[in-house]
Amino acid sequence: MSKSGFWSHPLVETAGYFSTVVLCLVVSMVIFEIVTKYRCWDEIKKGNLAVAFATGGKIFGVANIFRYSIEQHNTLPQMIGWGLFGFTLLIFAYLLFEFLTPMFKVDEEIEKDNRSVGFISMIISVGLSFVIGASIS
Repeated sequence: MSKSGFWSHPLVETAGYFSTVVLCLVVSMVIFEIVTKYRCWDEIKKGNLAVAFATGGKIFGVANIFRYSIEQHNTLPQMIGWGLFGFTLLIFAYLLFEFLTPMFKVDEEIEKDNRSVGFISMIISVGLSFVIGASIS
């Protein structure tokens, strides 16, 4: 099997996409940890369901954006670039959510285990990931 044949084998491509997306997901979770005022994994360990909703929505959203990026792009650099662009839009949406709710602070409410705010945060991340994913080309 030639070198290019090995790298284009479906199992190798799948493993490459999977490992790349997992790495990008870890990086995105670190960035979300920096952007939010609470410590996601500490709060989840304490049983904070609102943080679990919000974090789960972010994980789903990022993975969904990369799903679309894999479908739409033929090279790994293109997939990573468009996926990261989509992730940047998802962070912007999160900051916009905080800005558009001046009657309360989203991060503070999620940290206080306000499950309604955590659930809405999850739905925003998931819903917008479909819009972002469909628009990246």
